[in-house]
Amino acid sequence: MSVAVIANLAVFAALLAFLFKQQRQERTLSFLVLTGLILGSGFGLVLQLVYSDSAAIIKETIDWTNVVGNGYVGLLKMVIMPLVLVSMISAVVKLDNSGSLGKISGLTIGVLMVTTAISALIGIAVTQAFGLTAEGLVEGSRETARIALLESRADRVSDLSIPQMLLSFIPTNPFNDLTGARSTSIIAVVIFGILVGIAARKVMQEKEELETPIRTFVEAIQSIVMRLVKMIMALTPYGIAGLMTKVVATSSATDILNLLGFIVASYVAIGLMFVVHGLLVSFFGVSPKEYFKKIWPVLTFAFTSRSSAATIPLNVEAQITKLKVPPAIANLSASFGATIGQNGCAGIYPAMLAVMVAPTVGINPMDIGFITSLVAIIMISSFGIAGVGGGATFAALIVLPAMGLPVTIAALLISIEPLIDMARTALNVSGAMTAGTITSKVLKQEDSPTELESANA
Repeated sequence: MSVAVIANLAVFAALLAFLFKQQRQERTLSFLVLTGLILGSGFGLVLQLVYSDSAAIIKETIDWTNVVGNGYVGLLKMVIMPLVLVSMISAVVKLDNSGSLGKISGLTIGVLMVTTAISALIGIAVTQAFGLTAEGLVEGSRETARIALLESRADRVSDLSIPQMLLSFIPTNPFNDLTGARSTSIIAVVIFGILVGIAARKVMQEKEELETPIRTFVEAIQSIVMRLVKMIMALTPYGIAGLMTKVVATSSATDILNLLGFIVASYVAIGLMFVVHGLLVSFFGVSPKEYFKKIWPVLTFAFTSRSSAATIPLNVEAQITKLKVPPAIANLSASFGATIGQNGCAGIYPAMLAVMVAPTVGINPMDIGFITSLVAIIMISSFGIAGVGGGATFAALIVLPAMGLPVTIAALLISIEPLIDMARTALNVSGAMTAGTITSKVLKQEDSPTELESANA
């Protein structure tokens, strides 16, 4: 390890120490998250400016700072499946009316589908407004290699029929799904948790002497998991500082400038969809300003981690304690939202790519038939999109071939993919929380402060 790397790590350690001092002063999580984001971004920018001619030093420094950033993401991923499974079992066991489970699921998925359709239309409109096209995009060595990979993946993905996609939701091996082995593992675990919860309710009805032990066990295991989530959440500011260091230090100004039009258009579309989320919750008596203020820390983590799945624990916690969404609804919306109806990755992105590439194969992207088909395919294909970095590319591999369009455009945007994916992921998570909030209001359910909230006090 060189002297320069040691000096860099000493500075990074000092930044983390400053965050720890602020945390000891009982600052709010929002303040700490923002501070971590600013410190990490500033440190990453300094690395890029000072060592612009020494990529090896930047790489070695990032390798060490990634221990903090990626380590935090790893801890969140560790708790995702236990949280989803235990929370779904608990939610079903505690339901006053088991029949409401179907209403909650149906309404949540319905909101996710509607917002995905809206996001697709916004993507189409913004792409046309900016006059974006696939013509003239530069193909370098990285892009050439990515094209070959995506075309091979597209052949496999395009063979998936809707019935096959639906069958993939069934937890044929729940232990395997608990490892996150499939892109639809989260949905499978949700279904398994619901079935276990229903079975527990049946046993409680058939054997009254077991009702108290079952409720006590479920309550105990859920309290343990939620306490684990709280422990990991305390590390959020440090994780974000590490993640932002990598994002800023490894960004290429040249690549950003070359594809600036697509970046700006993407952020405009994403921004408009955030406005739509604000308008939707306002229709149900929720102040958009207060809504986004409460979910800001969750969106910040989603932005830096680029993982909707890794954000599930924070998503659930914020819905329950900040938005007062009942646990059953919060867990369903967060879990479904990580793999169904992702507004950014499964809605805006494939819609923009389809409109950009359509003219190159002689298709008018403004044809009403083309738009209708595109939106319909986007809604259907949004089921099962993996809630991890790269999910947008997977969505494009489904939508573009289904529309008879080439997938090469997805490879040509590889250099700026992480920069846009951060905002898309934040939008995905906002969409899930919007679905939970709306479902709660429609069913007129508001949760009282929970054990988790009192633990956070």
